[in-house]
Amino acid sequence: MSQPTQPPTTNPAAHYLDLGITLAIHNWPALNLAVQSNWGGPTSSDKRDWLCGAISEMLSDRPETDAEDLEDVLIQVMNDEFDVVVDDESAGNVADQIMEIKGQTTRGEFGEIQAMWEAWQNKKGKPDAGIAAFRRGEDQEDDDEDSDEEDGDGDMDMDDAPPALVRAPRERVEPEVDEDGFTTVVSKKKR
Repeated sequence: MSQPTQPPTTNPAAHYLDLGITLAIHNWPALNLAVQSNWGGPTSSDKRDWLCGAISEMLSDRPETDAEDLEDVLIQVMNDEFDVVVDDESAGNVADQIMEIKGQTTRGEFGEIQAMWEAWQNKKGKPDAGIAAFRRGEDQEDDDEDSDEEDGDGDMDMDDAPPALVRAPRERVEPEVDEDGFTTVVSKKKR
């Protein structure tokens, strides 16, 4: 898992902005759960890192970007890359935090970002109790005969999961069988 790094001192505003974005993204519980659970596939951590860079680039290339634009991007990435529908306003909170960080770095104020960095360093290596409390609701068949009480594994139903962390339902693709009886194999990416 990649970790945010302390910024060099050549261009402090740009480096602290990147650090602040990275810390805000790495502290977002919904995204952390998606990454830890590999909901974005084996490259989930890389996708989170890519998101940090993409946000930094967006703020640099389009200075008119506001918190609403940023929230839309966060929600879209969670949906597209991790199949997670975020509807608990946490994306808006992260977007607001990033815009505040942008304002601070523009004014040359790096104290709050430095405090975030120190808190991250102190937290590193300790399990995140908030994330550990959630489990992914596995895709379940329409067969209601298997209940949580019968299997006793303690997984929560999709209906019991917090609304922000419910994965978007996947469309079931029926296999195509040609006239010779062969089944056409379709990759997961093309489904």
